[in-house]
Amino acid sequence: MILTLPTRSERRRIQKKMHKTRDKDECRRLNAILLLASGRTVTEVSGLIAAARSSINRWVSWYTECGIEGLESSTRGRSCVLPFQQITSVIKLLLQFSPQELGYQRSRWSTKLIALEINRLFSLQVYSSTIRRWLPKLGVVWRRAAPTLHIKDPHKDEKLAEIKAALKRCNINHPVFYEDEVDIHLNLKIGAEWMHKGHQKRVTTPGQNSKRYLAGALHTGTGKVSYVASSSKDSMLFLSMLKLLKRQYRRAQTITLIIDNYIIHKSKKTQAWLK
Repeated sequence: MILTLPTRSERRRIQKKMHKTRDKDECRRLNAILLLASGRTVTEVSGLIAAARSSINRWVSWYTECGIEGLESSTRGRSCVLPFQQITSVIKLLLQFSPQELGYQRSRWSTKLIALEINRLFSLQVYSSTIRRWLPKLGVVWRRAAPTLHIKDPHKDEKLAEIKAALKRCNINHPVFYEDEVDIHLNLKIGAEWMHKGHQKRVTTPGQNSKRYLAGALHTGTGKVSYVASSSKDSMLFLSMLKLLKRQYRRAQTITLIIDNYIIHKSKKTQAWLK
């Protein structure tokens, strides 16, 4: 096999390619071309890089016909049977919109939601695991929230036992409720989602934030939800919730609330009202 000797600039290109590539097979092929260009014979190169002479002759043929690009490794595995280019183009387009703009009751894209939309558009059955494997190839990353410390409650078992006992006693005379408060912000809470690397998505906000607070109670037996609203999250909000339950369940002998350890649930004002 006759090798056309590469020029000095071509040899530099080959050396840079060897330093950058992560494919060891491509690196061997490039190294073989450099050794042959330095005056080594095919037999000598075969011994140096532990490759068959037929393989080296085949590499020389590839280099002679296509240059450095001819020595690159082909994609391994089965060929893709899905319209990969079309699907990835649609994924890039989807990430520019919010799921809510397309009719979903979600604020962020997940791989499961992306797969659902792709299957709807292309009439396919692509799984979320496949989408997750494709996203890094598209330069799409997932930005997560910072983790926080979770301290285990030493009295957890005792509290769970009391909750279970209260739920068993739940009836018309002794109703049991799950109660909690929620903050409603005018400005959106922005979380992590899939987006193109180097291009942070922007979300338009209304401007000055305004908050409202709700306290709600879920009846564990009937599933009925009672709630009150306020402009402040203080003891008066919780007391308004208690007064509402007292009016709605006048015949109840006791009213049991399953609540968290928030300060308004055990404040002096709350304790005074309960007495």
